Amino acid sequence: MYNPYDRQGFPGFPGGGFGPGGGFGPGGGMPPGPPPGFGGGGTQAPTGPPPSQIPQQSPSLFAVDPGAISGCLFRFTYVWLNNGNSFWFYPTFVGRTSVAGYRWRPRQFRWVYFGIDTQRIASFSCNR
Repeated sequence: MYNPYDRQGFPGFPGGGFGPGGGFGPGGGMPPGPPPGFGGGGTQAPTGPPPSQIPQQSPSLFAVDPGAISGCLFRFTYVWLNNGNSFWFYPTFVGRTSVAGYRWRPRQFRWVYFGIDTQRIASFSCNR
């Protein structure tokens, strides 16, 4: 059986996925069950690419608060990580310490389900 968690992985989490040692699970803040778009009546990925214009990064002196990024739910959001990586993201779930949704893969020209700990996010920008 195809398991999207095995293939996608979640960078920065030991084990690369859900469950014991995987960074998520009881109290970890991620939704239980299959990710949206893979059954269970979840939210679908956007049907087209993100905007072509990348917003300017505004510096953040504090850790990203899950409450702040929840204002970007179901909106195209540009994310800058602490490690210097950046990408378009379409958040569909915000937990206590994490956010999940769809990450744009420009080389593959598609959205892939993705989850990340909010402590790894340096800043983000969405049209509210």
